[in-house]
Amino acid sequence: MYKEKKKNLLILIAFSAVLCIALLVGLAVSDKPDNRTLSATDFSTQTVVKTITEDTNNAVAEATVGYEEFLDTTVVEAKENGAEFSLTAFTVTEYETIAKMFASDTVNVRAGAGTDYDKLGKVAWGTEMQVTGVTDNGWFEVLYKDLIGYIRGDYMVEEMPGIPYLFVGDSRTVQMQMAVGSTDKAYIAKIGEGYSYFKNTALSQIPSYAGQGTVMIINFGVNDLSNASKYIKLVNDNIDTWVNAGITVYYSSVTPVGSCSVSNAQIESFNAALQSGLDERVHWIDSYSYLLQTGYSTNDGLHYNKETYRNLYSYYMSVISQQA
Repeated sequence: MYKEKKKNLLILIAFSAVLCIALLVGLAVSDKPDNRTLSATDFSTQTVVKTITEDTNNAVAEATVGYEEFLDTTVVEAKENGAEFSLTAFTVTEYETIAKMFASDTVNVRAGAGTDYDKLGKVAWGTEMQVTGVTDNGWFEVLYKDLIGYIRGDYMVEEMPGIPYLFVGDSRTVQMQMAVGSTDKAYIAKIGEGYSYFKNTALSQIPSYAGQGTVMIINFGVNDLSNASKYIKLVNDNIDTWVNAGITVYYSSVTPVGSCSVSNAQIESFNAALQSGLDERVHWIDSYSYLLQTGYSTNDGLHYNKETYRNLYSYYMSVISQQA
């Protein structure tokens, strides 16, 4: 049934393209070429050939629609003042049955297998897609809102992907979630917690969110700065498991405080111990120095306002992008 629907949709798409070209011809001036050709072979069972000829005073459009058993290629060409404009040509190998795949990131769905085709819309990370075929240039043909669409192959996976970003931490991580939201992000965090929560609760929850392609940012320590050696051992004991699962691990340094029960001198000592003791596969984010340099706002000496958390999040993303 979906193939019949696809055939009808593509007929409409082909004739829409014809009408657009005819409109361009009507606006042509006398010094433009005498002939322009639009040719396309549809994505499954039709061949649409459109030839447009014009003279100075009029334009005549002729269309021929035929049927073929297998897909060939799709190509649209036009000449305007000697310049040639074309869409990416591609072939589709259709599946006998619809396959299920998942979007591994927020990605555009396009009308053809190339970035030069119009956007039909976009799907978010983790969206389950019905896949009807694969193209010779590495895109997947999908069903999208009763339309035929195409998604780049490197944004589609067969298994539910790991969340792009996973934040694991204490109350500061909780408040970062409130400041920046949860789109393409997950949080394992609890107010007032530290090493024991990390070991006994958070550690077992990580596989539920993180997988191939996940970036995990850990931020514990402000509530138990005396446990630096325990944090180092816990992270180092699990880094093999995380890396083998496709997770990229970052540890964000404990950030500075105002007037509260701990001091920045204690924080600096904790950060120095972790930075030197963590496995080399754990990427260090020096968010402590970043906030000292850029400034921060805190009402209780320990937690920040939303603007500070958003700035800190942006810094995380800049560090991660530079190391990717």
